[in-house]
Amino acid sequence: MKKIAFIFFLNLIFINEAYLQQNFNNSKLELLKKNIENEIAAVSGIFALAFREVGNPDNQLMINSSEVFHAASTMKTSVMVEVFRQAEEGKFSLDDSLVVKNEFKSIVDGSTFSLDVKDDGDDKIYSLIGSKRKIYDLVFDMITVSSNLATNLLIELVGAENVTNTMKNFGLNGIKVLRGVEDTKAFQLNLNNTVTAIDLLMLYELIATKRIISEKSCDEMIKILSNQKFREKIPRFLPDNIQVAHKTGSITGVEHDSGIVFLPDGRKYVLVILSKNLINSENGKIAIGKISKHIYDYMTS
Repeated sequence: MKKIAFIFFLNLIFINEAYLQQNFNNSKLELLKKNIENEIAAVSGIFALAFREVGNPDNQLMINSSEVFHAASTMKTSVMVEVFRQAEEGKFSLDDSLVVKNEFKSIVDGSTFSLDVKDDGDDKIYSLIGSKRKIYDLVFDMITVSSNLATNLLIELVGAENVTNTMKNFGLNGIKVLRGVEDTKAFQLNLNNTVTAIDLLMLYELIATKRIISEKSCDEMIKILSNQKFREKIPRFLPDNIQVAHKTGSITGVEHDSGIVFLPDGRKYVLVILSKNLINSENGKIAIGKISKHIYDYMTS
């Protein structure tokens, strides 16, 4: 009887400790949410956030995570996934080359349009028009310097509808890619690429856990995303040694960032912050940076 009573006593201690730990974690998460809401309230605009520790689904925070946003350049991650998927199916090799051109067809009526180098994050590729560039290099350009021209070449290669269908096949119904970049006629008819924070989070979770396409492709995509040149949002206030594999997005009134943050102790988390109707884009970027820092501090405290 004494042994049974002792075991029962130990069980009570373990249950109590687990209860106290859960309450402590919940309190930390509530404080994090309050700090983030204060950052959002200080900026004129609409924000959405999706945060989750990879491998620990209880450690998450969602704010407006199902709200639909213009994708801007965050859709380029899904295009990258589709390129790797079709390459693994043998439709082409990533070492194959495409002729660089600047003439594309509108999804509205098939009329042609061209991209303006002044509106592109990549000006070097325009000097390659008429010559060939490897598909892998185009993917690298699309992600790391957000090359619009590379994006349109790749969407023309794999098909926008195929990108959306692949996302749906993985349960990511909130990621819709209808067209390439700067299709003005489509934009005027509100035919835009769209995303939600929760669907982008799930896409990056699939990449982080090597559960989309193959482990080899996921490793390569993380490598590309980690070479991102635009670091004024999620990585903005983080220590320089913190690896962030991410893709940003910006158009008028819109600032996004989405990706995986790798901590020195081996843990990682996915963070997606979307915004729209911003009065001041720079304030939006700073707010995203501050929100990111709050989450980093929460994860490392």
